[in-house]
Amino acid sequence: MTLQAYLLVGAALFVIGLFGVLARRNVLTVLMSIELIFNAANLNLVAFNRFAHPGQPWGQGFALFIIAIAAAEAVVGLALVLALYRNFRTVLTENFDLLKG
Repeated sequence: MTLQAYLLVGAALFVIGLFGVLARRNVLTVLMSIELIFNAANLNLVAFNRFAHPGQPWGQGFALFIIAIAAAEAVVGLALVLALYRNFRTVLTENFDLLKG
């Protein structure tokens, strides 16, 4: 496979994730879409590493770091969703107007 094929798949994942963040109302779907965006970044890092520096593990190292950050983001995000559900009895983003003046 060529670098362009990897970048095309990464761009498709990024666009799907961006659409999910902007168009969905459910907070859990938004969190999953953010994970898709992280996976697109991981795919690009590993692909660039494979084609630019084939023997070096830097792309994989950055990808593992992003996976760890994504796991921490998922834990914090799910804790926030649980707290919001306990207060508002919904997980729809349009119903969270607590900070509006």
